[in-house]
Amino acid sequence: MANQDDATRVWELIDKIGFCMLTTRSGDDLRARPMSAYTAQLENAIYFLTDVGSHKDDEITRWPNVCLAFADTKGQKYVSVSGTAEVQNDRERIRELWATPAKAWWDNPDDPSIRILKMTPASAEYWDSPGTIISYIKMAAAAVSNTKPSMPRSSFNVSSAIKPA
Repeated sequence: MANQDDATRVWELIDKIGFCMLTTRSGDDLRARPMSAYTAQLENAIYFLTDVGSHKDDEITRWPNVCLAFADTKGQKYVSVSGTAEVQNDRERIRELWATPAKAWWDNPDDPSIRILKMTPASAEYWDSPGTIISYIKMAAAAVSNTKPSMPRSSFNVSSAIKPA
């Protein structure tokens, strides 16, 4: 049951934060860039709109393992999701996902250069602190007492926790 609660919290945090850094592999290097995430919890998927001319599409085709890092620094909430990604050309899904962030890059959802990145999570970790001030107090108290601060953190296998029944 705890895994299900953790998975629910991960999806809630991803939805709330919305933007993440998508890290892909480029040869021996890792590359991260900001992306606007669209969740589909029942599908165990996170979607992104991307451009066919971007390097991340080629990188994902060669090395599909990716990592997403979500951060709400004001609320001290963080999520890291690892999994595999694939590039899709689903025109109907592109129209479904079309929203304000996409308008910064394309004129309309019918632009033939738009592609979808579908990320299937395999594992996730999250840090869900009660807030900045409390976090700083806990860290200061830990430093004075020479202990480690108690910060809520959870790590689990996403696929077993959130796959639909």
